[in-house]
Amino acid sequence: MKKKFGYVFIALIVLYIILLIPTEKVVEPSVAGKKTFVWNRDSLWLALENKFIAAKNTGCEKLKDTIQANIAFINKLINEVDEKSPGPSDRIYGILEHKIFSLAALAGGCPGSTSDFQSLFNRLRNVIKEKSINWKCEDIYARQTLYKIIYGGRAALEELLLQVDKNSVPPLWVNTESKSMTPGANILGVEIHSGDILVSRGGAPTSALIARGSDYPGNFSHIALVYVDESTKLPYIIESHIERGVVISSIYDYLNDKKLRVMVLRLRSTLPQLKTDPLLPHKAAKSIYEKVKQFHIPYDFEMNCSDTAKLCCSEVASSAYNKKGIALWNIVSSVSARGTARWLAAFGVKYFEFQEPSDLEYDSQLEVAAEWRNRDALYQDHVDNAVVDAMIDWANKGNKLVYDWYMLPFARITKLYSWVLNWFGKEGPIPEGMSTESGLRHKKFVFLHEQIKSYVLKKADLFFIDNKYAAPYWKLAGFANEFLMKTI
Repeated sequence: MKKKFGYVFIALIVLYIILLIPTEKVVEPSVAGKKTFVWNRDSLWLALENKFIAAKNTGCEKLKDTIQANIAFINKLINEVDEKSPGPSDRIYGILEHKIFSLAALAGGCPGSTSDFQSLFNRLRNVIKEKSINWKCEDIYARQTLYKIIYGGRAALEELLLQVDKNSVPPLWVNTESKSMTPGANILGVEIHSGDILVSRGGAPTSALIARGSDYPGNFSHIALVYVDESTKLPYIIESHIERGVVISSIYDYLNDKKLRVMVLRLRSTLPQLKTDPLLPHKAAKSIYEKVKQFHIPYDFEMNCSDTAKLCCSEVASSAYNKKGIALWNIVSSVSARGTARWLAAFGVKYFEFQEPSDLEYDSQLEVAAEWRNRDALYQDHVDNAVVDAMIDWANKGNKLVYDWYMLPFARITKLYSWVLNWFGKEGPIPEGMSTESGLRHKKFVFLHEQIKSYVLKKADLFFIDNKYAAPYWKLAGFANEFLMKTI
């Protein structure tokens, strides 16, 4: 009996050693060779924070006239852009950027003006997007102007939202001027139409990496396409998940999957293609809906936009519209920082110019039809962003995601179990298409993110106690960097 037990023990040791042998070939990623956008405006952020503190001390009664005068001046600049359609390098955009940031700091001292600021930003975004239709988006001035105004304006608004009472601004904003002729369904108070695109931010650490990992860091990590059945009026959500590939979800399944923010994008009704065929968005959504009903489409870990056999979330929308003659993502993101590319490659990415979910907000063919923001979820979003930004800086200093080598045999058994579940149409612990080694690196990434996030949240709580206002984004990022310098 002891002899048999010894043989079994030796066999298990040999099997363990065999399973320890790495099979994944690590290839140095070929990055895009462009340049990562850097604000490099630390002095401005500090000045804005000081301006916000001064505004809080001054009080709303004394600030109201100044705030309204600033709003009127910015509206005048927006009118000028609307009437004259200046090119992307015009100095008016720099003035608008500065004025928006400055107004957000002032408005922090008068919470009642938050709704006015949100309306102002929404108008600015809409006009800039409409006027950019004729811009050459590969031009650096066009790319950076859109980013500074739209991303920068959003950042200013959200810093303001996190400083005021959560009841100051409704969590839902609806663009009442956005129209569609396609079948619709009411979802959480919004008439969503077939062909609409849902742009969201997931709650997982990797969602933050997707949002922040390109040359132009953004706020969104996931894309889904809405299909509304013309007969039943039931809405369906077509989306691609890392764990399952492309699936058709009910609106309940979509909303139950943790979302920190959701924005609805819709093709402009003024587009020539929609004037010819107003039902084009519905037809695009229906085509991909029927395709997914017929056969399984795996998730595209490689981010290869030219291969439609596998689809990441962005490619679900772009492939559906491409077949109808509309090329979405007139701005395509890239990853030029080698450390960031190495981390993304560690999860299976091979192509470093891809359709970043955040970049769809800048596409001039689309307008924002609605947006949901929950203040508590928005705060988590900001913390996750700050943590991942610090991790990306750390990666770009040469630090790699190294998994626990001794866990490889156990992970391979888990991968086999996952493969069996996938074969039966179920989800496994290691996502379909992700290698065993990538799964272990992902686990390491999540563990490190949770460590830093815990530290940042504690520091942010202390900051609030000491200063009586929420730590702004640049402070959160500073706390995350502080942890990495002290601990790692």
